[in-house]
Amino acid sequence: MIHLILEQALVFGKIEYLNLLPFHVFMKRFTTTQQYRSMNYKKGVPSKINQKFLTRRVDAAFISSIHAKKQRHVDLGIIAKKEVLSVLVIPHAKGKSDSESATSNVLANILNIKGEVLIGDKALRYRLQNKPHIDLAQAWKEKFDIPFVFAVLCYHKDKKLYKKIEKGFSKQKIKIPQYILKEASKKTDVKEKDILKYLEYISYKLDTKAKKGLSTFYKEAGLARRAI
Repeated sequence: MIHLILEQALVFGKIEYLNLLPFHVFMKRFTTTQQYRSMNYKKGVPSKINQKFLTRRVDAAFISSIHAKKQRHVDLGIIAKKEVLSVLVIPHAKGKSDSESATSNVLANILNIKGEVLIGDKALRYRLQNKPHIDLAQAWKEKFDIPFVFAVLCYHKDKKLYKKIEKGFSKQKIKIPQYILKEASKKTDVKEKDILKYLEYISYKLDTKAKKGLSTFYKEAGLARRAI
């Protein structure tokens, strides 16, 4: 395992959704214990982390795609190649955005899907109950036949550092320790087997197809704004 050498404390915005569990496990292994603690994670939902990053209260984070367009980033993201299970619209509910989201609310608008937007672990719990829903990543795939990128790992400085993180994370198949899986299950009220199954739907490498998906999203978001 290659360890990261930190010359100064970094402030990393940490989204505590299950979809980033493998990345957080990697970061814990990638750094020494002292370095990991010095990273001073700022925790929050995507909308809060977006704000902290844009106001430079964190040095780096997975930023919602809608806010990542003009930011420096590496080729890591939160990507769904087909369905995603944790970004849904409840079609029978009254139209409502999710305050924790930024990108998903825009995505529902692009796809002209009406209802209540639900993201993250609460959406996954809802999905596991087999209640009526529309999976926004699946709807995007059906319309455009490309992956959807929900967030991108952005940074303000230290490009070499984040390229090193990208390379290390991309090369490894992350196995989640049982004790971390148990903690995540207890915290989110999602069974361990369901967490592991869910993570099979998440990709992280911002490859050529994912980049095409991202550029298509930006184009469609621009068209949607002009139509309002």
